[in-house]
Amino acid sequence: MMQEENERTSFPIITIGAPDRVNEYDCRERCVEKLVEIAIDIQDYMGAGRLFIP
Repeated sequence: MMQEENERTSFPIITIGAPDRVNEYDCRERCVEKLVEIAIDIQDYMGAGRLFIP
């Protein structure tokens, strides 16, 4: 479905790669940093489909 419906103007689907590690401070920090990067540069991520963050 995602591949069929994805367009250049579609927002990415963000997936946490290791959800069991989110309770670790370092992992949370990397996730937050990547989320902020994506939010600031969203135009660069449009149409990307799925993005995995640490």
